[in-house]
Amino acid sequence: QVQLVESGGGSVQAGGSLRLSCTVSGYTYPRYCVAWFRQVPGKEREGVAAISTSGSTTNYADSVKGRFTISQDKAKNTLYLQMNSLNPEDTAMYYCAADATMYFCGLGTSQYPDWGQGTQVTVSS
Repeated sequence: QVQLVESGGGSVQAGGSLRLSCTVSGYTYPRYCVAWFRQVPGKEREGVAAISTSGSTTNYADSVKGRFTISQDKAKNTLYLQMNSLNPEDTAMYYCAADATMYFCGLGTSQYPDWGQGTQVTVSS
């Protein structure tokens, strides 16, 4: 059974940092993509960052380049999203998602069949 569990959300002031974690279980593929998405009520879910578990290939949305870093700990089956220089526009529910069918780890929601429940990030000014 595939399960993705996010943690690490919370409230922080503008300019601060948070690190989100996503633990993946039930994925037996030799490689797969994991991505972080975020969603604000009333808006579409937006891809933030993605990584291939087979190496270090990463993909970032322009809005977070230079501020967010996606990484992984293969031994723990855990993916991380380090978020620095946060601003109020980063406030959202953050989700991780996984896909084993595509070689390229994109930022579109339609690529990812498996999702976590989300963790809330709130940035105050």
